[in-house]
Amino acid sequence: MSSPVRDLAGRTALVTGATSGIGRATAVALARRGARIIVPARTLSKGHAVASTLPAVPDGVDDHLVRELDLADLTSVAAFAEATHETIDLLVNNAGVSSPTLRRTADGHELQLGTNHLGHFALTSALLPRVTGRIVSVASQAERMSRLDVADLTPGHLDWHDRPYDASRAYADSKLANLLFTLELERRLRAAGSPVKALAAHPGLVVTAIYDRRDGRRPGLWDRLLPIVGQSPEAGALPVVMAATADLPGGTFTGPKHLLHMRGGAEVIGRSARARDVALAQALWTASEQLTGVRAELAG
Repeated sequence: MSSPVRDLAGRTALVTGATSGIGRATAVALARRGARIIVPARTLSKGHAVASTLPAVPDGVDDHLVRELDLADLTSVAAFAEATHETIDLLVNNAGVSSPTLRRTADGHELQLGTNHLGHFALTSALLPRVTGRIVSVASQAERMSRLDVADLTPGHLDWHDRPYDASRAYADSKLANLLFTLELERRLRAAGSPVKALAAHPGLVVTAIYDRRDGRRPGLWDRLLPIVGQSPEAGALPVVMAATADLPGGTFTGPKHLLHMRGGAEVIGRSARARDVALAQALWTASEQLTGVRAELAG
């Protein structure tokens, strides 16, 4: 394996969730290598505040760009894609949510799957004609807790309309979906003869706002342990940056080196049998097209 790419001068990277946590740390790391960053934000003022703190782009390159995007609203995703005319060398699908209660997106989908997977599926599909380099989706080893199979991939089941809501399982389903999306996207890119690669990254156990408790319950043991065993967003960004810049084949999954791939450094890691299931990945792709109304256009 060759050394990571150090010079990204003249390249544009779009990082979802770049206003905080791992996304912000990833955007900073890529900007330090010279990349111009597109910062999607639900609140433009917050996006501009973050963009103003990113390392400056090299002379002769346009400044970092802020544009409005709400991944939990497919109308917003479509508007963002319509307004994005720039060539995107690197797309990092990082933004994610974790919800302890059943909540829904603007389109009625369960919030975790709707944001973590469907929003990124729609965004990537719409932007594919403008992507020239890599698509990195931030997944998680939580995917191993998912029990999705082909029979589960119906709108009612995926959206928790016909089963009791389980927040942990819903999150795991969304993270498995990230890996299955990467698997099928990479297969389709290779079949189309495209130079674009699709990879995935697991940031490990990171102390970020995704774990903020907003349901009014008292903090439990996990809430007290996380600040002790969790790592910083900067450390969590290392596997993402590795997937984005290292000399790796498409379909690679990266993650931390230590503590069962939960913290420290970055390396290539494995995934569950379900996350390698081509038939499940293809079925999820079809279901995602139905749920979002968006179809990807792949060209060699």
